[in-house]
Amino acid sequence: MGALGQVLLWLQLCVLTRAAYKIWVPNTDFDTAANWSQNRTPCAGAAVEFSADKMVSVLVQERHSITSMLLPLDGEFVLASEAGFSAADTSSALDCSAGAAALFLDPDRFSWYDPRLWRSGDAVHGLFSVDAERVPCHHDDVVFPPDVSFRVGLGPGARTMRVRSVWALGQKYTLNEDLAAFLESRAGRLRFHGPGALSVDPEACVDPSGCVCGNVEVQPWICAALLQPLGSRCPSAACHDALRPQGQCCDLCGAIVSLTHGPAFDLEQYRARLLQNFLTLPQYQGLQIAVSKVPRPPRLGEATGTEADTEIQVVLAETGPEMGSAGRLARSLLADVAEHGVALGILSATLRESGVPLGGGSAAGMEGPGSPVGLAGAVVAALLLLLLAMAGVLLLHRRGRLRWRRSDETAPALAGPPLSFHNPLFNVAGSVELTPAGQVDARNTSQSYFVNPVFAEAEA
Repeated sequence: MGALGQVLLWLQLCVLTRAAYKIWVPNTDFDTAANWSQNRTPCAGAAVEFSADKMVSVLVQERHSITSMLLPLDGEFVLASEAGFSAADTSSALDCSAGAAALFLDPDRFSWYDPRLWRSGDAVHGLFSVDAERVPCHHDDVVFPPDVSFRVGLGPGARTMRVRSVWALGQKYTLNEDLAAFLESRAGRLRFHGPGALSVDPEACVDPSGCVCGNVEVQPWICAALLQPLGSRCPSAACHDALRPQGQCCDLCGAIVSLTHGPAFDLEQYRARLLQNFLTLPQYQGLQIAVSKVPRPPRLGEATGTEADTEIQVVLAETGPEMGSAGRLARSLLADVAEHGVALGILSATLRESGVPLGGGSAAGMEGPGSPVGLAGAVVAALLLLLLAMAGVLLLHRRGRLRWRRSDETAPALAGPPLSFHNPLFNVAGSVELTPAGQVDARNTSQSYFVNPVFAEAEA
């Protein structure tokens, strides 16, 4: 059995043992158009150049006629059975000889941490992985196809990437001693470079509820590699109040359902339930779902280190122009948990949902925060509360328990005769209290007095 057949057999065994595996996508083949500056392989009569200061292993699968070739200082060419090079007559290839030389692109441009460079071996239509889980996780098997050449940069920092196993050049490595010997060999140095390290731990994920990926600490490097072609900036989400799930580099539109579970929960069975019972329905055809176990920070009142430090994250991502189906599906999942949660091993479920689309797009069925239905309900509730308050005030007023005074009403004047009089004997200047200048104290202006006849006759 050839190397390719052994790899296929091993991948089938991974499926049977429920082990996840990631396959490396890019290559450094001579016959891959994406590896050349003109986005095409050198045509007959072309001049070919490789960077002199780079190490590279190049697989050649076809015959090529060229005029010249500038080789790297260190590298190798692996020729297939029918492959080879021959010198070309420049006069017979006018379309190539007149142009610039064909430059082989930098082979060091491929990074282990770039999610775009990996493919999941168990990919299913309708399912996706958050960005941090697109790169090999701690319990994943890593496959470098044996029928291509490749070169991988092991990160910008001196960090060790741990995986379950590595398959390279037709050999499976499950022991660190064997893998280290391969990486230090000439074949290993041509294919792996950089300050990082690679190790293997053959322990598989045996928990039916799944295992945490383990890429939280390297997620900044993952996001940097993913966003580098975009100027290190996330594209704008097409909705208000966009969500960012754990492990995702940028915001997205949709919904997130978080599940707490017990020992009876089975992650693979629940993923299959979502595919069979929900994603097959016509109204959910435009959705993508990601289901995985993620760390959960302790809630208020919980002690750190408790068993409930993880949860199941179900991400429902909108992919079409019409939004709202993610919210409908999320509420259907909550209803499903309420009805079948005990049998599924699910203890509780919570929902977060993004807002309405930007630019007045369609949002059929959206009833989450910020949606038109939610805003209309809030307005109606506020009006009802205001009417109830007014009715209560009027009722209290009619029963005499609540009164109010008009602004043009003055305080009632004091009724009855004055309680004092002015005695002329004591009405002298030294005993008068002066009010402020220009003012009269209304309390001392009583017009009630009497005339003493004794003093009246003396004055006469």
